Amino acid sequence: MIPLPDLTRALLRYREPDLGRAIFEVCVTLLPMAILWLLMWLSLDVGYWLTLLLAVPTAGFMVRLFIIQHDCGHGAFFQHRAANTWLGRVLGVLTLTPYEYWKRNHAIHHATSNNLDRRGIGDIDTLTVEEYRARPLWSRFLYRLYRSAPVMFVIGPAYMFFLQHRLPIHQMRDGWGPWISTMATNAAIALTAGIMIWLVGVGPFLMVHVPVMLLAASIGVWLVYVQHQFEDVMWARSDSWAHSDAALLGSSYYDLPALLHWITGNIGIHHIHHLNSRIPYYRLPSVMRDFPELKSVGRLTIWDSIRNARLALWCERSQKMISFKGALSQ
Repeated sequence: MIPLPDLTRALLRYREPDLGRAIFEVCVTLLPMAILWLLMWLSLDVGYWLTLLLAVPTAGFMVRLFIIQHDCGHGAFFQHRAANTWLGRVLGVLTLTPYEYWKRNHAIHHATSNNLDRRGIGDIDTLTVEEYRARPLWSRFLYRLYRSAPVMFVIGPAYMFFLQHRLPIHQMRDGWGPWISTMATNAAIALTAGIMIWLVGVGPFLMVHVPVMLLAASIGVWLVYVQHQFEDVMWARSDSWAHSDAALLGSSYYDLPALLHWITGNIGIHHIHHLNSRIPYYRLPSVMRDFPELKSVGRLTIWDSIRNARLALWCERSQKMISFKGALSQ
């Protein structure tokens, strides 16, 4: 395994964005998604089962669109800041995610990821075993409910993208910036939705777009969950926390089939992304090719990720994520 300082320096050469490649990535994401959306609308005359079937690949391209917005937020998609900002803002209308509001939260996530003393922004709420045991019965029940699959992967994502992103209430102390970003995005969403409703009708619009957004939101939250919630993940207190260690050991390598890596913008190569967030997502496979030893670091298969969904508590004694059942047996 290459020493971490050497690896960090070696990754610098992958940071340069490619304008032609960036434009290509936008085109091969937006155009297929628009075509699939149109096919979903046309399929309403055939049967809603076909519409919902087409919602699956359409949601996949919506996730890919969010990854482009994500790279813009890191200043990784284009060389120029203004280009990243304006593309991020436009895509935020389609992904229902205010760009500046999300960008700030995500920057905090990168700066505090897997730090037990700085939890709460941009991550999945995670309690230690001791914290869970110290809570009253009602609070334990609420945490179990939050960690349940229906809430975590269905209700939670819908709430986040449809409601939470509409008002930046938890950023009240950050001035007008988050509010301007959010309200401008809300206005643009309303205008875009209004135009689409005028074109196809309110019923067809909702029947097509709502399933796409619900499914894309669930996929997105699942990916966030898998990236930082696995058995051998690293968590640490501030006095022993280091960014490079947290990046490589606190993030997973979600080893997906090639098509799923492509549709999710290589976000599964998350440990490298956290080591250097300025690397464009389309260069991450090159890192894995040039440093094959990184494929074994934090590696999760799809089956591994499904099994890890039961893990809900961080055990400071064993330095592992464990299940509620595992906590009771200690």
